This record gives sequence, C-alpha cells and structure tokens, in this order.
Amino acid sequence: MKKNKILDSDQIQRKLQRIAREFIEAHHTEKELILIGIEGQGLEMASRLLQIVQSISQVNVRLEKIKLNKKAPLDSEIVSSFSQADLHDKVVIVIDDVLYSGKTLIYAVKHILESDPKGVYTTVLVDRIHRSFPIRADYFGLTLSTHLKENISVNLSKSGPTSDDSVYLDT
Repeated sequence: MKKNKILDSDQIQRKLQRIAREFIEAHHTEKELILIGIEGQGLEMASRLLQIVQSISQVNVRLEKIKLNKKAPLDSEIVSSFSQADLHDKVVIVIDDVLYSGKTLIYAVKHILESDPKGVYTTVLVDRIHRSFPIRADYFGLTLSTHLKENISVNLSKSGPTSDDSVYLDT
C-alpha cells in the first residue's frame, strides 16, 4: 500500500485555525458553543479546536466527547460525557477526522438530537464525498475526491500539535 501525504502539520494547523474562525463568525452571538469530539482522532481535533477558539475569541466554548462503534453503531451503546440537559437549547458542533459514508456522524447526531439542542453542525478535517447517509460537513478542512478503495489516515498527536501530525491518502 502506497502512502501519499496530503496534509502536513503546518497545513493541518492552518485548516484548524480557519475552521475555528468559521465557528466564531457563524456563532458569535451564542452564549456557549459545545464541541463534541467523536472518540479517537475526532476528539483530538475537537480539543485542538477548543484551544484555538479560546485563544482568539471571548466565545464560551466547552468540550465533550462521544464514543460509538464506528463500524456498527447499533451493536453497542453510545457513551457520551454529557447529559441531555447539558445540550438543551445549545449550539452543538460534532467533530470527527474524516467523513467517509456519513454513518458515524449521522448516528452521533441522532444521539445528540435526543437532547433538543438549538442547532447541530458537523465538522471534519477531510470530507471524501462518498456519502451513503444524508449528512454533510458544515465545516471542513479539505474536500478530497478519492476512489472507494482508497483510505484516508489522520495522525494527530495526543500531546498537541507536533511535526508528526499528518494526513495520508493510502492507495
């Protein structure tokens, strides 16, 4: 399998900066934004976006997490760090690393909708455009048209931005 680097650490950081600024621009009148990272690389991305928003804005922003089986969401319970009351009438932004078929995002959004939020938006670093479910990325770093057999791998260090952060297209 051949790995082609499509984003390096600096490019990822610039994309996250832009996404954070889009959050602030679109939701500057909100009292609080809730970023919900999907466990794994989505949670790391959400953590970084939280730090960026806090460093450039006065918007109150909170980080939560959600864990679900990405391959078979109905086979196990969805576990989250928030209660339904935490999200009621709040703007929620669900964050994952890559949008493939849309299955992970749509099940995460379904779970969040039970809390009656004011609005739910989705964010990914890479949108592959191969959706099988009716969901889209409201905020994204890169849109990439790939073949179905190709894979996108996102590597974000849990210790924060490092020179090892990267996104690869595996062909």
